[in-house]
Amino acid sequence: MSKTALIVVDVQNDFLPGGSLAVPDGDQVIGPLNLTVSRFVEEGLPVVATRDWHPPNHCSFKDQGGTWPAHCVAGTHGSQFSPELELPGDVEIVSKATAREPDAYSGFEGTALSRWLRERGVERLVVGGLATDYCVRRTVEDGLKAGFEVIVLEDAVRAVNVAPGDGDRALEAMATLGARRMRSPDFTAGLGARGDSTHEPA
Repeated sequence: MSKTALIVVDVQNDFLPGGSLAVPDGDQVIGPLNLTVSRFVEEGLPVVATRDWHPPNHCSFKDQGGTWPAHCVAGTHGSQFSPELELPGDVEIVSKATAREPDAYSGFEGTALSRWLRERGVERLVVGGLATDYCVRRTVEDGLKAGFEVIVLEDAVRAVNVAPGDGDRALEAMATLGARRMRSPDFTAGLGARGDSTHEPA
């Protein structure tokens, strides 16, 4: 049976209300994620938190010719995880897009995340965080490409929605590629001592 890891994607101040690149209702992911984190801690299963950790001149910033306002500059308040997010003391923190170029939406891109998971016998990933249509989607896609089973916690993600419906389309695309969609209460209710959820998605 597969060992499961939780990946909490980019729940950082700049992506939350009041941040420089706030995701609408981004703070609504924190409750479902805290519920899930607590169950993973109870079961002794690994928890990973990814974060944007950009230099001040990152290529994605508008003043550098990129798409987005400056955000998550390494070491600033905006780059910190939400103080409401209850990460365990042994959380594995994965920093991405740490150089000026290239940009990286996925927690796997330019990091050692895949190797870290394999070394711990992980076969299944549970993913939530920000934002559905960017970093969550790319992390899920790369996890599937790497051969992991992936579950997306659809109540623990929120979208930027640059175009209306981007978030819903991203969830559908992830499902088409093989990710399963579940709600955090349903998943955590079936999470057993070996990291296996007995509940199947509806």
